[in-house]
Amino acid sequence: MLRSLNLNAPIASSGRFLLQQQHRQSVRLLSAAPAAAKPADSKRRSLAKPDRPNIVLVEGVRTPFLQSGTDYKRLMPHDLARHSLLTLANRTKLDKSIVDYIVMGTVIQEVKTSNIAREAALGAGYSDRIPAHTVTQACISSNQAITTCMGLLATGAAQVCIAGGVEFMSDVPIRLNRNTRSHLLSMRKAKSLPDQLSVGGRILGSLTGGVELPAVAEFSTNETMGHSADRLCAAFGISRRAQDEFALRSHTLAAQAAKDGLLTEIEPFKVPGVANTVSRDNGVRPSSMEAMSKLKPAFVKPHGTITAANASFLTDGASACLLTTEETAKRLGLKPKAYLRDFMYVSQDPKDQLLLGPAYATPRILERNGLSLADIDAFEYHEAFAGQILANLAALDSDYFAKQYMGRQAGKYGAPPMDKLNCWGGSLSIGHPFGATGVRLVTCAANRLLKGSGQLALVAACAAGGQGHAMLVEAYPQ
Repeated sequence: MLRSLNLNAPIASSGRFLLQQQHRQSVRLLSAAPAAAKPADSKRRSLAKPDRPNIVLVEGVRTPFLQSGTDYKRLMPHDLARHSLLTLANRTKLDKSIVDYIVMGTVIQEVKTSNIAREAALGAGYSDRIPAHTVTQACISSNQAITTCMGLLATGAAQVCIAGGVEFMSDVPIRLNRNTRSHLLSMRKAKSLPDQLSVGGRILGSLTGGVELPAVAEFSTNETMGHSADRLCAAFGISRRAQDEFALRSHTLAAQAAKDGLLTEIEPFKVPGVANTVSRDNGVRPSSMEAMSKLKPAFVKPHGTITAANASFLTDGASACLLTTEETAKRLGLKPKAYLRDFMYVSQDPKDQLLLGPAYATPRILERNGLSLADIDAFEYHEAFAGQILANLAALDSDYFAKQYMGRQAGKYGAPPMDKLNCWGGSLSIGHPFGATGVRLVTCAANRLLKGSGQLALVAACAAGGQGHAMLVEAYPQ
């Protein structure tokens, strides 16, 4: 079993050294463009494997991601998921009847549409003969939807699949307390009026127990993710200023990407009762270090370093992508954007290493494919918290962490260069609908390669439960 992170071990100083280097660079990136686009190197070897079909991403779309409680608040998650499926078909001119399977991810389920993949597909006009199911794996739920589809395609169980995800934080299910629920269920057995009055009295008395909100803490540790992230920042010596700088970088790059028309995966949404069509993410708000420094800690009070400014916000949104094999794409006349070459899931201690999935997954997936960091042209890492991203970079650049926790006796693996990381913004700024972010990450990686970033991209994300995911994306020849 992995030991708890030792706050007094050399890892902290190692983390601070990395952060000093990385954040001087990140501040420069606020006013300078990311690395210049470069064409894919045709001399590089492809990651195609002779014993398996080439799985391709044809297209990915998403709704604008909105802060919860804003323009989507009167909708249902089903509405957002339906829109992503419908606009995906419209954009690709897809004959919906040829789809073999649909998988969508979500985290906090709407009880009326528990299998939201099926309900959204029917609502979007897909055939009732297309099977669909819903998966959940916290923040990597739509990553799981994608890889589930990849498995179906790789085995020949399906020819064309759609993967997606949705999250709707504006109207989460809120339950009555357990005593009240128990009494309400017992009312069905109360036949006589005296019995019904007796149960009714117990129901009224139990209402003082309040209601139950969806869990915001890890069931296994009873600790919120924000509190865990704050401890992680302390372990790696990550300062409040460093986190604010990275958050400001995320918002600045997202705003620039939107201005430059790079976020082409967005499909505008006309919300009933809202005057203007929603066409942009509404959480992208570049601020200033001065304004961000005034915010109080959100989790560990009064000395914590995570605030509302350097953490991702509760978000409503949905996404979907079309997946098939290269052979099928050619037969159907579809033009892929990228190959999806390999993926990996990791899991570690949910108490002290809850958010370190990318640090564990990055070396393993690259080494399995005979690659190094230098071979990757674009990195898309999920930004749950600025401190979480920076802790992962510090872990990757720490000899102590590599030897003590990752079993890498050769020492540190190294961290991705900042000028290749999340160059169009990330979850801190664009938003993080738990069940939909994975498709956004993969689609963004493919789009960055298309825009000339190079041949290979690496997607990585952390998730509740101490889990993580990584995927290799390769540019499709244009």
